[in-house]
Amino acid sequence: MDRLPKIGLPILFAVVVLIIIIAKSTVTINSGEAGVLYKTFGGGVVTDEPPLSEGFHLVAPWNRVFVYEVRQQSLDEKMQVLSSNGLEINLDATVWFQPTYDNLGKLHQERGEAYVQRVLQPAIRSAARSVVGRYIPEQLYASKREAIQREIFEETQILLANQYVQINEVLVRDVSLPKSIKDAIERKLGQEQESLEYVFRLEKAEQEAERQRIDAEGKARANQILSASLNDQILKEKGIQATVELARSPNAKVVVIGGGDGGMPLILGNN
Repeated sequence: MDRLPKIGLPILFAVVVLIIIIAKSTVTINSGEAGVLYKTFGGGVVTDEPPLSEGFHLVAPWNRVFVYEVRQQSLDEKMQVLSSNGLEINLDATVWFQPTYDNLGKLHQERGEAYVQRVLQPAIRSAARSVVGRYIPEQLYASKREAIQREIFEETQILLANQYVQINEVLVRDVSLPKSIKDAIERKLGQEQESLEYVFRLEKAEQEAERQRIDAEGKARANQILSASLNDQILKEKGIQATVELARSPNAKVVVIGGGDGGMPLILGNN
């Protein structure tokens, strides 16, 4: 009985050590994450094997696992860049990105866990400066927003080609110009709009005048044709036909014979 405490202490110590070893040997990778294995006695970062996927993993207690988020992430950047004529432009952009899954080991080995600050941010800032520097403020303010967004995305992709980071989209949220430049551009755009409206009114008036001219010419032509087709005989025949129709009417009437050779009867009725 006296020997039990002496035996129990080593057993208890062994159990505690075993628990610690098991705790150090298990890794759980959560959803949307992946793990990079670092072998302390086996060559360091594992780059020739796929990263540890989601779920439960057993690793040697002397090794380490670095966990990375591999789902799409976003980075908001506020930058001050210069236009082609040297004016300072404030640009707000959002970048959608994620590390390249198959190269996660190389990303950790060559760029480290702070790859966003070391790789992504410098790339997006450099691309934004390069692209905005091609345009004047009027283009940035009005018509070139989508083109700027696309060009920044394309240039950032080029800069990140061998950096183990995948960029999915660049969204330009806002382009802010100096107030004096913004006011001048708005005045210019307002004047251009007024000029376009004036040109439209002139074109509309010219079209209406042309329509009226064509209508008048058509009526004049019709009258010429009608005048050319009428003569005394046709008019006399039309008068006789009208007189006959009136004479056939059952209503009471008075017939007055016109004077001259071509005089036509005039029929007066009480209805």
